Amino acid sequence: MPTTIAHEFILGGQKSGKSRRAEQRAIDWMAEAPAARRAVLIATAQPFDDEMRERITRHQADRARRVPAMRTVEEPVELARAIVSESAPETLVVVDCLTLWLTNLLMPLRSEGARPATRTPSAHVAMLLIALREARGPVVLVGNEIGLGVIPLGRETRAFVDTLGRMNQDVAAACHRVTLMAAGLPLTLKAAAA
Repeated sequence: MPTTIAHEFILGGQKSGKSRRAEQRAIDWMAEAPAARRAVLIATAQPFDDEMRERITRHQADRARRVPAMRTVEEPVELARAIVSESAPETLVVVDCLTLWLTNLLMPLRSEGARPATRTPSAHVAMLLIALREARGPVVLVGNEIGLGVIPLGRETRAFVDTLGRMNQDVAAACHRVTLMAAGLPLTLKAAAA
């Protein structure tokens, strides 16, 4: 087992190409050793309304077409536990996405069967960072960069943007590679030393 496992954080705006980039990482990972390597996606979205249900269904179909060998696990709250559970030296874990996960923790609309968060959002983020340190294989995390626009109206919205920004900084510090996506194009913000 390698002494250093390289994790990557892929962030950008909505429809910037983040998920496709993460899927390509999974495709490349599995192609390096087709008989031995696997990939698993930890999906954090919850279907709270008809539009979100349709969006999730569309994403599932698109992902199944693009990366048929990647298994999906749905976990909207206990992300750290899912990473530790799914991580293995021969498995690439893709988390899509951290922004929806944080939304689930901060604005917990409950659908039938959804589990409530049992800890504070900051405790969940701390556990995520521990899970990244303890992961036995590489992890690719997808998240949104939403702090580039105007300051949003509303105290709760500003608090969400602030919390997301702090989480993004912590996750970026914990990853060996950070990629910013814009218009489908990657910009490397941080690269592991060779």
